[in-house]
Amino acid sequence: MADKKVQLPDNAHRELKPGEQYKPVLGGRQPLEVTPYSVTVGLLMTIIFSAAAAYLGLKVGQVFEAAIPIAILAVGITGALGKKDGLGQNVIIQSIGACSGVVVAGAIFTLPAIYILGLDVNFFQMFLSSMLGGFLGILFLIPFRKYFVKEMHGKYPFPEATATTQVLVSGESGGKSARTLLAAGLIGGIYDFVVSTFGAWAETLSTTVMHWGQVVADKAKLVLKLNTGAAVLGLGYIVGLKYSFIICCGSFLVWLVIIPLMNLIWGADVIDLMGTGITQTIAQMSPEQIFKEYARHIGIGGIATAGIIGIVKSSGVIKSAVGLAVGEFRRKKDAPAGTSDRIQEDLPMKTVVFGIALTLIAVFAFFAFGGVVNNVWQGLIALVIVALIAFLFTTVAANAIAIVGSNPVSGMTIMTLIITALVLVAAGLKGNAGMVAAMVIGGVVCTALSTAGGLITDLKIGYWIGTTPRKQEAWKFLGVAVAAATVGGVMLILDKTYGFVGDGALVAPQANAMAAVIQPMMNGGNAPWLLYGIGAAIALVLNFCGVPALAFCLGMFIPLDLNLPLLVGGAIAWFVSSRSKDSSVNALRLEKGTLIASGFIAGGALMGVVSAVLKFAGCEWFLAGWNTPGVADAAGYCTAAPAEMIAIVPFLAICGYLVWASLKKD
Repeated sequence: MADKKVQLPDNAHRELKPGEQYKPVLGGRQPLEVTPYSVTVGLLMTIIFSAAAAYLGLKVGQVFEAAIPIAILAVGITGALGKKDGLGQNVIIQSIGACSGVVVAGAIFTLPAIYILGLDVNFFQMFLSSMLGGFLGILFLIPFRKYFVKEMHGKYPFPEATATTQVLVSGESGGKSARTLLAAGLIGGIYDFVVSTFGAWAETLSTTVMHWGQVVADKAKLVLKLNTGAAVLGLGYIVGLKYSFIICCGSFLVWLVIIPLMNLIWGADVIDLMGTGITQTIAQMSPEQIFKEYARHIGIGGIATAGIIGIVKSSGVIKSAVGLAVGEFRRKKDAPAGTSDRIQEDLPMKTVVFGIALTLIAVFAFFAFGGVVNNVWQGLIALVIVALIAFLFTTVAANAIAIVGSNPVSGMTIMTLIITALVLVAAGLKGNAGMVAAMVIGGVVCTALSTAGGLITDLKIGYWIGTTPRKQEAWKFLGVAVAAATVGGVMLILDKTYGFVGDGALVAPQANAMAAVIQPMMNGGNAPWLLYGIGAAIALVLNFCGVPALAFCLGMFIPLDLNLPLLVGGAIAWFVSSRSKDSSVNALRLEKGTLIASGFIAGGALMGVVSAVLKFAGCEWFLAGWNTPGVADAAGYCTAAPAEMIAIVPFLAICGYLVWASLKKD
């Protein structure tokens, strides 16, 4: 570890003046980066966080970004082992380990939909879908690196990259942050383990717990619900008040306005927009049923439109980045030996082009001969869909990460599925085979976009610190392959343990939304174009008003109980970062709270995987003994009124701990 204080240059986060250059922390020297230690620890982090993120994502529909907790752990482990020149190695650990979250996002937003539709997908298909999609995301993003990372220096905030870089740099002086993360991880992990495994209290608070709330839900279709998990609360803290509020506004529009209005206007009517055989009137449905059958599709239409808007806005980015890549190709021919700038050295463009061609050939072989589509012609069609959409949306994903720190892959994937379904039906692929094909194709695209967004974050971290981009890019391929194998195995375990349909099933909200899009289109029914159109109109209005349409529309189709705790966490983040008149104190409190929230997320998700493994291993006899008779449902979760009342106390306690620990002076 370094003896002197290490910090970022003062021009790290601002635009450079004419003639000014950014000099990274490590300067021009050649640091230790890729070593047996950094690769081994990075792959271990990939496996652990892939399993954790898969569980959390399928449970609540949100995949946490693993970069920050992995960076904290890397700093702690490197410091504990007394490794010298650890900063460059920690960047590699973080870069490889961060493959976990991005690959998980691509897989769980699409592939579980196959199970939801009552069909089957094998490990081989899940693995190749995730791995090949990740490879495409890496290769398509590399030509854009210099544009986003260097040319736009100081113009994009890169919030997640900023936080991760600060953790890595400050960690050179000590490992206190790792201890904070460990303590929070234990608290959050035990908290969520007690609920998910032993069912000690209700996972969800609802206004229906009161008699008046049940009456309002039955008559007016008006209900409020809140998930009590520590991991979701931590996620809201990191998202922040601004975007958690925007997401919740989307939920409020659906649950407090649209659903009650549908009941008020069409309550006596049976509305079957997709030809799925609905026989109930709107009035006979619960608010949750109305949301599932109708209101959620408005959000889907909004997300698809927001993705299109993003592509239009990114046309200039595409042109600039391609120009930089072409210029790199030309400069390589005439560059004198020894003039290469290490901190601007990407994988050679010829290698990238060859890699793209080879990966696309592998994608075609997977589609045509891996049981995804029926013939070579349909395989070629699927290949064109993947290549075009993945390339175009790469800039959207990178732009979103650079500005707001979150990657809207789910919305872009829904649009991919709509296009894929229309094209495959026209090509003669319908029914069950068409649904499986569309979901696997969507999985490839979704993973490509998610990986591209994650990679631009890693490359910005490396740029600020001064590591070699070429090494980060090259070792990302191994990280993606390991993450793809891990996620495929975890999904098989979770499907056998919980399932994705029926009582006690994993929520998997994005995958349910994907299934809702594909099923009617592949079975001769109609897509709910009217609802999509309403969502599109909302997205256009939001964009005109300057409101982030993607975040708002995401809130429209994710269940309310998973969005409200985001708002609670975001409010806590605002509270702890605004108590002092000293802005530096507020920043330190916010940063400490981020470590604690990351601990909640990592601990809760990891213990969720442990709970799933216990159930998968046949330990139900032990776990069932801890559930309170009469207040637990078939899945072992307490749902009766007493259990919900009890849940208020630990939820307030975990919120109080987050506030207290963030404000506490060390």
